[in-house]
Amino acid sequence: MSEPLAIPELTTPRWRLRAWVELDADALHAAFGDPETMRFWDSPPQRDVAETVAFIRDSRSADPRFHAAFAITSRATGETVGMVNYHERRPERRRLAVGWILVRPWRRQGIMREAVPALLNHCFGILGAHRIEARIEAENAPSLRLAEYLGFQHEGDMRDWTFVDGEPRSVQMHALLRPDWVARRDHVSSTSNP
Repeated sequence: MSEPLAIPELTTPRWRLRAWVELDADALHAAFGDPETMRFWDSPPQRDVAETVAFIRDSRSADPRFHAAFAITSRATGETVGMVNYHERRPERRRLAVGWILVRPWRRQGIMREAVPALLNHCFGILGAHRIEARIEAENAPSLRLAEYLGFQHEGDMRDWTFVDGEPRSVQMHALLRPDWVARRDHVSSTSNP
């Protein structure tokens, strides 16, 4: 087995994406502990900061060849405002999935339109992905808008794809192929800043 990948630091004009650490738990618990923010996540809200610490610790124990999470931090202040990740990476299939979450006060500021393209560039470039998937619930309008803006195509619905607190959740499969991203990324880069 080859050596694990290092988790790089990715930058945009306003944001730094770096491997998240336990010290991010206080800031990110505002998202992971918020029932409204977690409504479309694949797990229930976390009860307290200690549970968010455990979640980060568990994520960091994963091999970066298959999963990595990046804290989104302000380049100006260092404040942590959200997280993006890749997961379920299948190098032999050149496929992986991505996800994102943002602390509520930071919404509607174009943060994900700036941060997610940096993650996509990393996944298509360094990780060699050909296909990137995003599974989004039909009622999650902000994530659906972001996926469409980035060029993801809706490929179909997956009924009762997962369970959260014993209840089934259905999702839509959205995918972005490398050739489509290469054709779109310059447009995304030029329009991602508010």
